[in-house]
Amino acid sequence: MLKEAWAKRPAAWMQSGCVWIWVSAIALILDQVTKIWAKTSLTYMEAVPVMPYLNIFYIHNEGAAFSFLADAGGWQRWGFAVFATVISIGLVAMLRAERADNRLLNNAYALILGGAIGNLIDRVAYGYVVDFIDFYVGNWHFPAFNIADSAICIGAGLMILDAFLQPKDGQAKQSEQGKQAK
Repeated sequence: MLKEAWAKRPAAWMQSGCVWIWVSAIALILDQVTKIWAKTSLTYMEAVPVMPYLNIFYIHNEGAAFSFLADAGGWQRWGFAVFATVISIGLVAMLRAERADNRLLNNAYALILGGAIGNLIDRVAYGYVVDFIDFYVGNWHFPAFNIADSAICIGAGLMILDAFLQPKDGQAKQSEQGKQAK
């Protein structure tokens, strides 16, 4: 599928989804600025109440999402770094293969790219990802997360939305045949 999309890619970079890289840059900058703030302004593992159901809680995540494989012995740092690098390269290729006017899908790719690079920077620089947002209800706490994680989740949601909004193959062919008949 990527091979077909790449063959049909827009000729110029400025006509491709790469014009949406600025969304990645904003997500990355917001992520890194807030992580630096958390590291320099907060005490490790001390909850700071912000409002009901929300704390700021600085913690290190050596694993992946929801601390998956956090206690795997250290290999995960570089394993996840390689994985994030490969995903990032793939996302740039998908942006390049997409037309610039496909806003929803390009924003999805760009948000995921910005989030992946944000967490990659942490993983390589520190050996862990800085998390600091803590939602809770009663004694139950959602795993702490950061702006990069939020960008990745929003991007994934936009990809799912795009999949639902795309016409099915049969509908697209009928629409195309209808336009040609006129």
